Amino acid sequence: MRLTSKYETIRRILSDFKQPEYRYAQIMDAIFKQNISQYERMTILPKFLRDELTRMLGPNVCSIVPVKELTSKQVSKVLFAIAGDERVEAVRLTYERGWKSYCISTQCGCGFGCRFCATGTIGLKRNLTADEITDQLLHFRLNGHALDSVSFMGMGEALANPHIFDAVRILTDPHLFGLGHRRITISTIGLLPGIDKLTREFPQVNLTFSLHSPFDDQRSELMPINDRFPIPDVLEALDRHIRQTGRKVYIAYILLRGVNDSAAHAEAVAELLRGRGPGEHLYHVNLIPFNSTEVTPDSYRQSDPDRIKAFVRILKSKGIKITVRTQFGSDINAACGQLYRSE
Repeated sequence: MRLTSKYETIRRILSDFKQPEYRYAQIMDAIFKQNISQYERMTILPKFLRDELTRMLGPNVCSIVPVKELTSKQVSKVLFAIAGDERVEAVRLTYERGWKSYCISTQCGCGFGCRFCATGTIGLKRNLTADEITDQLLHFRLNGHALDSVSFMGMGEALANPHIFDAVRILTDPHLFGLGHRRITISTIGLLPGIDKLTREFPQVNLTFSLHSPFDDQRSELMPINDRFPIPDVLEALDRHIRQTGRKVYIAYILLRGVNDSAAHAEAVAELLRGRGPGEHLYHVNLIPFNSTEVTPDSYRQSDPDRIKAFVRILKSKGIKITVRTQFGSDINAACGQLYRSE
């Protein structure tokens, strides 16, 4: 069942009250240009309309409530309360040049149980609605922060939540957030139906595939989803994505000391990505240093710097494009794989 977003509800209220066409634009202008966070304060609207918006949608434009914020040098992590007394986290990263990037949650918890991820230890509580997903960004927007780019790499597996596609529609709607498709990145552990749907509906949105091991048996151990969608099948879907969109595909790879950071692993990653046809130059590997938390197993540690360098050297020598991700926010448990709605 598809839930209507608050933006659709506002349109319906306006039509029920036979309001002129320009009212919707006035409300969106109040939210997205003037940062007005309560319907009551939209004084350009007649009082009966403000009352009706408040009655139907609650007093606040944002449906989720920030309960705690942790800040370190370039990172801010916000814990939000959502309906049902659950919690989700979102992260804002500020780069040296002032670019602001956001890491947003799509589920409360996650049901896929990847062994090295803190969020997976919670299990899946529920999918977030399109409003709850986009309100994480609206919170920052209403507080005066520019939204330069967004990645769905917070809590949960984005493509397991059917509301993700409505959320992307809201974010890219020129009357609402107005984000360019290429400023949005969706990260997946390899859910084939979702990858194919993304290729069809949002070909310009960036796609990241979490690989973490080039060997099917080991990947199944680290990431049980691999039994359902093994590496060769996912790579075929990614090849299709590249053919149809002409866009880069990112391969995320968390380096775990003594687990998946050997020379043999690097060779095998290169082997997977080479000889994939005319689009193979559009694969780009993002190496991510592992971040531990108190709920991830002690057996997982960050690779030592020499191991990382050797891994990079092998991939480069095989002509693979590669970036080692700089880590932000590990001091406040806001880095990759660390989001865990702790109080």
